[in-house]
Amino acid sequence: MTLDFSSEARVLADDLREVRRDLHRNPEVGLDLPETQQRILDALDGLPLEITLGRELSSIVAVLRGELPGPTVLLRGDMDALPVVEATGLEFASTNGNMHACGHDLHVAGLVGAARLLCAHRANLRGTVAFMFQPGEEGLGGAKIMLEEGMYDAIGHKPDAAYAIHVAPGVPGTFVTKPGTIMAGANTLHVTMHGSGGHSSRPEDAVDPVRPVLELGQAIHSMVTGSFSVFDPIVAQVTQLEAGEAVNVIPASAKLGASVRTLSHETTRRFPERATRLAESIAAAHGCTAEVVWTEQYPVTVNDSGEADFAMRALTDRFGADRVVQVPDPLMGSEDFSFVLEQVPGTFVFFFVTPEGIDPETAATNHSPEVQFDDAHLPDQAAALATLAWERTLRS
Repeated sequence: MTLDFSSEARVLADDLREVRRDLHRNPEVGLDLPETQQRILDALDGLPLEITLGRELSSIVAVLRGELPGPTVLLRGDMDALPVVEATGLEFASTNGNMHACGHDLHVAGLVGAARLLCAHRANLRGTVAFMFQPGEEGLGGAKIMLEEGMYDAIGHKPDAAYAIHVAPGVPGTFVTKPGTIMAGANTLHVTMHGSGGHSSRPEDAVDPVRPVLELGQAIHSMVTGSFSVFDPIVAQVTQLEAGEAVNVIPASAKLGASVRTLSHETTRRFPERATRLAESIAAAHGCTAEVVWTEQYPVTVNDSGEADFAMRALTDRFGADRVVQVPDPLMGSEDFSFVLEQVPGTFVFFFVTPEGIDPETAATNHSPEVQFDDAHLPDQAAALATLAWERTLRS
């Protein structure tokens, strides 16, 4: 039984826009989002859903159990904003110093819409659909915390498939995805060079840690090009340098911080080994010691090939081939939906929603204080999520 969720979603357009704009006016950052959580609960009120709230974070797991047997599908929408001062000039712009600059307000509204669409067809739903409203996507690993708190227990078992849609600037109304790796893993490298301080006029009496830190910053880039394949690329960007406070003092230590994006688990494993060896050898050459801290924040986001093919077919059938694009290469950004996709086969999809009158080629990007997303596309976003869940439950 195929349903026309697009027509049904258009009826919800005003309500979904109201949810989105209310969230946009009142963004919350991090894991504790009490107002956002309550707004979602209000939007879901009256639906035949089993609701479970998070303990360490303001998450919501809402479970819809169909009246017919079938598989379980998970749909995710992240909830948190960014500590960005909004500069859009929109009538519903935030004024509290935070901003939904990554479109999570649309993700929430779209997922609410999908829940309403699917609940309306509970009698014919084969299986179960779980709606995952997740805080803390922006660097705090909220998805991982939800898994650790027992999200699958709230659902009853591990889902058979999982999907998420993320809005972005681009040709409006276009869905974009690919099989395999679609986004990079996010990692950080911190190196502290330890020497011994002294007066800047007598460097021979000190062991200067600044010089090896500067040398390491350059050497990291050479190491990437010389030690890793161009077909499995890495972005290793030194973003922090810290040493001393007085200009006439050689400090006892100096620090370097780098953001490292990787596209495979093997590269994620090898990079810290090579970086540690490099840091220690440069430190030794200068009479210093190196303290290296490597942190894997988010894994590589990998779409299951079968689920990606299914998602593209389902979206093409619903919206037309001209609105579904398979990109050739992954993006170097990262996503904590990767924690879910490590355990459940699924697909992460981008949805382009640049407003009319703004050139997609020059539009402000996600995380910019000037980025804008057109909530006129919310019905299609909700219909897309509902379609993926519904069509997937029809498969054994």
